[in-house]
Amino acid sequence: MYRALLERYPYAHCELDFTNPLELLVATVLSAQTTDVRVNLVTPTLFAKYRTAADYAGADRAELETIIQSTGFYRAKTDALIKLGQALVEQFDGEVPGRLESLVTLPGVGRKTANVVLGNAFGVPGITVDTHFARLSRRFGWTTEEDPVKIEHAVGALIPRKDWTMLSHVVIFHGRRTCHARKPACGACPIARWCPSYGEGETDPVKAAKLLKFELAPDAS
Repeated sequence: MYRALLERYPYAHCELDFTNPLELLVATVLSAQTTDVRVNLVTPTLFAKYRTAADYAGADRAELETIIQSTGFYRAKTDALIKLGQALVEQFDGEVPGRLESLVTLPGVGRKTANVVLGNAFGVPGITVDTHFARLSRRFGWTTEEDPVKIEHAVGALIPRKDWTMLSHVVIFHGRRTCHARKPACGACPIARWCPSYGEGETDPVKAAKLLKFELAPDAS
């Protein structure tokens, strides 16, 4: 199933724009309860103004809130970014640590965010259990767990560690483009033959193709 998804999405990647670990960490914090597309509209302005952990630590709250307002929950996110900057300065000399154990000690950083940063900014294999990954791993019959940490461990036992980061990407891409929460495009799915949930969505190939999103959508060809 992983190999078939990799063939469908060989270009799968983190859809948050970043150039260094701090930018990815900040973008991931901002991505809660919103889309990567929305975050990417905000971060060019944000990253131009706040270049270091110390910049976030000393940020003017009202100014920061204004920049990130469109991502939603902007007051809580502003608070998180300021505290994150302070913690990085005080505990890690302003640098984003490259270890899971250290990352999860930071304010607002859980295992999901830590694995995004490790896998994409540091090249350390990690499984990112977001809502898409959790939903699809259960749909695929890979696990029955609901807890993200248990899902991470259960799926990690099935797939070689070296593939964990790319696995996260292709599953998330599949969840966004084909295996939707409410109406999965079963008839246009590359892993339908192995999927125990086949039939939950549209099985007619023509109708299913119309459900595909992003670059897979028929009108994008």
